[in-house]
Amino acid sequence: MTPRAMLFTGAGQPLQSLPQSTVPPTGAEVRVRMLCCTLCRSDLATYTGQRIEPTPTILGHEVVGEIESFGPAANRSDATGQVASIGDRITWAIVAACGSCFYCERDLPQKCERGVKYGHHRTSPDHPNGGGLADAITLVPGTEWFRVPDNLSTPVASLANCAGATVAAVLEAAGPVAGQTVLIYGAGLLGLLACAMIAAHGARAVIAVDPDRGSRERAIAFGATHTLDPNDPAFDSDLREIVGPRGGDVALELAGRAETVGACLGRVRTGGVVVLAGTVSPTPAVSLDPQQFVRRMLTLRGIHNYQSRHLRAALDFLAGPGKVYPLESLIAETFPLDRVVDAFSAAQHHTGRRVAVTSSSPPEVPGPSRDSL
Repeated sequence: MTPRAMLFTGAGQPLQSLPQSTVPPTGAEVRVRMLCCTLCRSDLATYTGQRIEPTPTILGHEVVGEIESFGPAANRSDATGQVASIGDRITWAIVAACGSCFYCERDLPQKCERGVKYGHHRTSPDHPNGGGLADAITLVPGTEWFRVPDNLSTPVASLANCAGATVAAVLEAAGPVAGQTVLIYGAGLLGLLACAMIAAHGARAVIAVDPDRGSRERAIAFGATHTLDPNDPAFDSDLREIVGPRGGDVALELAGRAETVGACLGRVRTGGVVVLAGTVSPTPAVSLDPQQFVRRMLTLRGIHNYQSRHLRAALDFLAGPGKVYPLESLIAETFPLDRVVDAFSAAQHHTGRRVAVTSSSPPEVPGPSRDSL
């Protein structure tokens, strides 16, 4: 069966199922067969037109694949130095960075000026490649990839990239949380993984804030010590009972809503830290009081995407401390690639859980090398 890629040309336009080349990789490329791609909220926002990406493109970046072949100059070891073989499961960082541009030199490879962003960059309909909604993906030079731990299922491993890795980046930005009180606004997938990771880091209180009762109940299952409904009239008094009159030490905005930014800023103590990471599509502007930042000595950080060290941290967590949580429950439904439209439809109705897409093509026997043509 010829591998296929699902080409996205714009919101409201039908996805095009295009054939992919079976020519082996050249140079330092690595060819991977897609095993599982979970649909990120950013994929859904692009698909429905809430955000704009270059087109045509192949969506999908939360991917686990199986190595099919290496280019003659490809590194056969992952980013930790583990040697990989044909058939091994791997996942990779969302951006293949050049390593030498302005942002790469300043430890922001996810903003590489010459980078290739999987699932987001424009592709050619003649040679569709890049996103996870395809039977095959060719990893370009500069891609940092990791072998998937043997004790992780393929769908759960997909959650490391990008949800888990983003949370790891958020926690790095927040600073040490051991012994701290941490408010998590939004108990979607990012929020649930944040509850689990923060609990594992020894926080004194992990407080999930979400208006949805089911989401709050899931947060308890993932390590939250307390949950609060922001619409409850007793919200602030209940919060003070948990964190004291000064406010929380850290607040994470993972809901992606403009109104929760102000809520985070207003409920941390003097010297507190607020990290924003939930907004992946346009939202209304937020009014901030500069005097409050100065007098209360607040720190506000924004996190977008992640670096390879964060992906490794997410994999290590899911394969280690995270095993005590019901990780498999975070996958709501699974669809084959040829039913990806149904997968997108289902994803719109699942809050806090992912819809997974699997390859509909068996491993392909490679043809002759491009170098020999």
